[in-house]
Amino acid sequence: MTSNRTVRLMNATLAAALCCAATLTAAPAFAEVIIAPMAPPPPRVEVVPAPRAGYVWDQGRWRWAHGRYVWAPGHWQPVRVGYHWVPGHWAQRGPSWRWVEGHWA
Repeated sequence: MTSNRTVRLMNATLAAALCCAATLTAAPAFAEVIIAPMAPPPPRVEVVPAPRAGYVWDQGRWRWAHGRYVWAPGHWQPVRVGYHWVPGHWAQRGPSWRWVEGHWA
């Protein structure tokens, strides 16, 4: 009788662990949509650091916060083998501007 309970408990634990792992590795279902009513300022000139093994440089960008653009400096992104980094960018949609998040492709 005890072994049946142990097996059921182990199966339930394994199922829960697999469910959590699938949830954590899946792409986010709901990405935050950022819309600004005006075009961003021209990008700032940044000094790109020397290459760093295992990382790719993600350029700085203007982000929309509290009704105005604020500069966010560039940073390193860990490399994903077999993919290339597509930097985020602002895209005009009618009279507004929408942020397209950077991603691996």
